[in-house]
Amino acid sequence: MWSPQPLGYSLNGLSKVKIASNLLFFGFRMPSAKPTVIVTRKLPEPVESRMAELFDVRFNATDRPMSHADLVKAAKEADVLVPTVTDRIDKSVILQAGPRLKLIANFGNGVDNIDVETALARGITVTNTAGVLTEDTADMTMGLIIAVSRRMMEGARAVADPAQWKGWSPTWMLGNRIWGKKIGIIGMGRIGTALARRAKAFGLSVNYHNRKRVHPKTEEELGATYWESLDQMLSRMDIISINCPHTPATFHLLSARRLKMMKKDAILVNTARGEVIDENALARMLDAGELAGAGLDVFEHEPAVNPKLLASSRVVLLPHMGSATIEGRIDMGEKVIINIKTWADGHKPPDRVLPGML
Repeated sequence: MWSPQPLGYSLNGLSKVKIASNLLFFGFRMPSAKPTVIVTRKLPEPVESRMAELFDVRFNATDRPMSHADLVKAAKEADVLVPTVTDRIDKSVILQAGPRLKLIANFGNGVDNIDVETALARGITVTNTAGVLTEDTADMTMGLIIAVSRRMMEGARAVADPAQWKGWSPTWMLGNRIWGKKIGIIGMGRIGTALARRAKAFGLSVNYHNRKRVHPKTEEELGATYWESLDQMLSRMDIISINCPHTPATFHLLSARRLKMMKKDAILVNTARGEVIDENALARMLDAGELAGAGLDVFEHEPAVNPKLLASSRVVLLPHMGSATIEGRIDMGEKVIINIKTWADGHKPPDRVLPGML
């Protein structure tokens, strides 16, 4: 029967210390070892507390975005890197990563901030927090549709300015009814589908464009019409909502040419990624009155915002807060923790980002 022996006991001629050293050299970890996890931004307190219990964690107490040099240093020292949408984990960062880095557990759903292909080629697993932000983002998208259509931000500013608001008037601050209008959803994934359910409840006719047609039962449930041609859909909708990820294929998907296809009394809402729209072209069209309005929660050169958009009364602008609920952030943290713990236990994390998903 085996019994405990002093550290360094011999096993087939190899010491326990030597075995552990060899395992670590080849990327394996003894079961008792805690992985070194570096988190790039401040996370909600319950998430950080749980991570501190489970892992050897270095937090960013200042919450200031890390520089490129900081990210390279973190990649050299960590077993697990936990970045956010503001961190560019590009090829140069990944190629300088140390041999210990085996997991990039993104605190976010989108992974356009990470060079996933280079990471996978280096044997680094990438995970995200898919599925936990769906309802929050769909809520915000629906809120922007209503806010733009009914000129809510203009009204809120007017109330604070006595020179503007003298009292109720039957012809003042008129917006547009959304009941009975047509919405075109670009990207019918989780968030697009959740938005479609809300849109239907508000009396909107649901239309969508997607890489692949959704299941017939989903179409039937939502009363949704599929448009294979994005151009044709754009020209017929009263409201366009962008809910697709940013990839090389979707960069400036709504180009100046496509934006001009929209009706002059249509509105555009984007809670996905700013790069999907040619922002300069959008700003010019809004300034010229060629679109009725826009609701933007994301920007092409975030955190910078086009000055023409800032000056426009036709736009509702939000600071990338579509998923900003305490429940959502904690759910994201729990996803990150599960992915790290599963990987540390020697299993495949449940939220791996695979090449076919890009």
